Amino acid sequence: MESTRQSKISRLIQKELSEIFLLEAKSMPGVILTVSAVRVTPDLSIAYVHLSIFPSEKGKDMINGINENAKTVRYDLGKRLRHQLRIIPELKFFLDESLDYFEKIDELLK
Repeated sequence: MESTRQSKISRLIQKELSEIFLLEAKSMPGVILTVSAVRVTPDLSIAYVHLSIFPSEKGKDMINGINENAKTVRYDLGKRLRHQLRIIPELKFFLDESLDYFEKIDELLK
């Protein structure tokens, strides 16, 4: 079960990461990237970030590229959150495939 502090920090990181990716999205035409969920460990050292990417064909490549540049993203996040958090958690990015799952279920029901 997630504590109140963990959920507040998760929402804060989600908001700031979405703004960071919004600024970077201008260099990636034709791709929509959404930060769908952020989960923080109880000791606040690791943040698991789930990204929803459209079109889904580019998802795996985008996640690999973002994971390679995770230190840069963490640095940008640190500049934004330096007055709210003392330690910026390590970021681990994952592909959120829930939209593909819903689409598949919808096709099966038709």
